[in-house]
Amino acid sequence: MDGIVKLEDVRKDYGQGDVVVHALRGVSLEIDKGEMTAIAGPSGSGKSTLLNMISGLDKPSSGSIWVDGKDISSMSRSRLSRLRLERIGFVFQAYNLLPVLTAYENAEYVLLMRGVPASERKERVMAILRRVGLAGMENRFPRELSGGQQQRVAIARAIVSEPALVLADEPTANVDSKTASALLDLMAELNEEKGSTFLFSTHDRAVMKRAKRLIILKDGQILENGSLEHLDE
Repeated sequence: MDGIVKLEDVRKDYGQGDVVVHALRGVSLEIDKGEMTAIAGPSGSGKSTLLNMISGLDKPSSGSIWVDGKDISSMSRSRLSRLRLERIGFVFQAYNLLPVLTAYENAEYVLLMRGVPASERKERVMAILRRVGLAGMENRFPRELSGGQQQRVAIARAIVSEPALVLADEPTANVDSKTASALLDLMAELNEEKGSTFLFSTHDRAVMKRAKRLIILKDGQILENGSLEHLDE
């Protein structure tokens, strides 16, 4: 399989002078198309930073990052925005829903930006809202939804366009175990049916067990890289 994500000696430092946090310390990694990979590790290990680097939301202090065959390390902001719109879905830990838009409109947003016709947008959005268990809630605003329901909208928004790469920062953190299992089923189906690549950061053992590959970070470095079965031995 071809690699969709590649990192070479990626480092990320925050701060300056005597107060510098080394969030990533020389991470090299390759993710193949169609993989479901979980990144685990304690708080502060660099999981969210790594996802932000891969999405182009933040730039590395040094090192190189390729996504979908393109070097994003030196890519302009406008080209990065276009790449994210066309190829990447992102599930943020804090949801990042637009408060003035309904659940339907939040889920529809990426399709609207892509110029998908209205009839197709409606069909796809309603289908994905049903699949994440939000049928009948499409006209509610984020403030009218629970945290778990907002997380489902965020997941619907990330996957409705069937992107090549889905980055999910703690996707099951704010939902109950039954909902988490259903969402993982949905993402596994997309992985199988559409070949979408999923890269999760997580503390959730259920997510780790569903992933085909597990990467463990500690202090900004890769500690382990393999299957969960291997790491459990």
